[in-house]
Amino acid sequence: MADWNKILKEIQDEEFQSPIDTVRKKYIKNLSDLTQRNTICYYSGFLNCADHPDTAINDRDLNGFMTVIHEMDKSKGLDLIIHSPGGEVAATEAIGNYLRKIFGNNIRVFVPQIAMSGGTMLSCIGNEIYMGKHSSIGPIDPQYGGVPAYGVIQEFEQAKEEIISNPQSIPFWQPIIGKYPPTFIGQCYKAIELSSDVVRKWLEEGSMFENDNKKEQKITKIMNYLNNNEHTKMHSRHIGIDKAKEIGLKIKALESDDKLQDAILSVHHCYMHTFQNTNAVKILENQKGVSFIMIGEK
Repeated sequence: MADWNKILKEIQDEEFQSPIDTVRKKYIKNLSDLTQRNTICYYSGFLNCADHPDTAINDRDLNGFMTVIHEMDKSKGLDLIIHSPGGEVAATEAIGNYLRKIFGNNIRVFVPQIAMSGGTMLSCIGNEIYMGKHSSIGPIDPQYGGVPAYGVIQEFEQAKEEIISNPQSIPFWQPIIGKYPPTFIGQCYKAIELSSDVVRKWLEEGSMFENDNKKEQKITKIMNYLNNNEHTKMHSRHIGIDKAKEIGLKIKALESDDKLQDAILSVHHCYMHTFQNTNAVKILENQKGVSFIMIGEK
């Protein structure tokens, strides 16, 4: 494996005009040559610039996927590498549906470090998810308007109960509930419902549980855990490989294949260097060197 320091040295030694890009693209091609499959890297720079809106999944990303998929040999399937904090549920649904239409069920998903919220949702389009001991997915309870939908609903339900039992608490709750615009709470309920509907559909129609006579029970268990904050407690809760397996997702350990692990982590280190040393906030890229890059101020 090319570790963090080796990648950094290659970048520093590279003589071409854009050494960060050149080194990164080399390792993506190496990965694709190893797997003999299409590779798309879907990377957010949220660890370096969390406040930039384009670090989250949004509708602009679909243009990126269309760009990197153009002229691919679709028969080779897809290895999708995700590093994302999540984002808009509707945008996530559109991206997942598009990838399914192009590659069918011939999709593998790799989570080299973090794929939270909508990133976890998108992971469920694959027939299997590769995670390492260091990898994390997260709850799919959505954020709406930049806040966790479950948190809003719980706050609202608590307010209702206390106001009914003690009307004198109205002055306390009025400014708290009043901060939400009309229809906001209703939209939070709908966002939670949509999140579940999207992932359940992908799991039911995909090949993760193909020919499994316990398919429905497994999917229900997954949904009950991932979209229920009574279990996960908070939207940012990290779910590691062991828990992901326990709830029923089809998980493969990166450590089970040394060559594949080395190739995936080499690519991952390249992206971490890119975000640390450039103004890129999101990158979609394939093994042919085709890139779609969003730039922001650091």
